[in-house]
Amino acid sequence: MSASDHLTTYAEGWTKGDAAMILRSLSDDYTLDDPNTGKIAKRAIGDYLEKLKQAVHSARGSSLPQPLMELSEILTREDQGILTAWCWWAVPGTDIRGSGLIKVGTEGVRSEVISYYTKLPE
Repeated sequence: MSASDHLTTYAEGWTKGDAAMILRSLSDDYTLDDPNTGKIAKRAIGDYLEKLKQAVHSARGSSLPQPLMELSEILTREDQGILTAWCWWAVPGTDIRGSGLIKVGTEGVRSEVISYYTKLPE
């Protein structure tokens, strides 16, 4: 699979909230760096996604949105065999949104660092 194919599968997994799809796109040394949770390894991505779904359900006060996430403003750059992608993501019906910086190789998605868009406390 190409890096682009891995990125497409990864993005679709997040929009659908499908842990199996996300896992298929990951390299063995994958890490997700979330400022609220810390670094998440590949083996823990299913648990992380379930906790995210619980947080979304709580924020909405109703069922999960379909899609779980919307991705936009996707920019990519390939350099020396590494595909770097940046995107804006949002969970419909909530104020949960932010950006992600993703690194992908031919072996799969290597990493993602996310940030949240929020107001600072006054």
